Amino acid sequence: MKDQFGLKDKWIWLIGGAGYLGAAVTKRLTELGAKVICADLDNKAFELAEAHDFAGQMVPETLDIGNEKALMEFITRNREKYGPPDGLVNLSYAATTKKLEDISGEEFDTVNHTGLTANFILGRAVGKAMAAHEGGSLVFFASMYGMVVPDPGMYEPPMNPNPIEYGVGKAGIIQMTRYLAMHFGPQKVRFNCISPGPFPNLEVGKKNPEFTAKLEKKTFLQRTGQADEIAGPVAFLLSDASAYITGHNLVVDGGWTNW
Repeated sequence: MKDQFGLKDKWIWLIGGAGYLGAAVTKRLTELGAKVICADLDNKAFELAEAHDFAGQMVPETLDIGNEKALMEFITRNREKYGPPDGLVNLSYAATTKKLEDISGEEFDTVNHTGLTANFILGRAVGKAMAAHEGGSLVFFASMYGMVVPDPGMYEPPMNPNPIEYGVGKAGIIQMTRYLAMHFGPQKVRFNCISPGPFPNLEVGKKNPEFTAKLEKKTFLQRTGQADEIAGPVAFLLSDASAYITGHNLVVDGGWTNW
């Protein structure tokens, strides 16, 4: 039973693995024995590697997932060097933070190329590589705002409600997960996604304590999520303990979307 939940010596590709939630996931997966290729923008993954001792379990890379050429080179290079991954997690996202009235069509498209189209390109390519190997598990990241709309009363100026293009993209991730799970299921490749609820980073809590308090009141548990509380669900969906779960949207929101 212990081995079911373990990830010892499995290769996991983690896109967006050096951010607030991503870093917590990277740490948890390496603690469970996985070998992680952690890719993020600029030098973020390298900075994470310098800040923590991963005992040789983490390989840092720089990647802009919105750049299709760079994305395909990343997939090809690491597949040739390490073989197809046993698991993949994509936490990357994009948003404008603009009001509905201010966002342009071009900005809407740019955000959803990074948040949605690139996710499709990544999932299809890696799913195909896994199918030619021994199968695998992919975990995408949606959001509670792919399921419900933001409450504008929670956002006081100069804050804007969570932007429309972000929620539209995350709703698309949920449906894409189901479709890819159907397509690759016969080839032993599982696709699932996670929809986090309120997980404000530490800076948001410091700068906007009143906003954080409002977020807390909207959850059944009367608190916001901590970064390491998303790592467990990710590890579960990557592990053999979830072997019969595919096409599922795992909601990790403290009860928020049940109102």
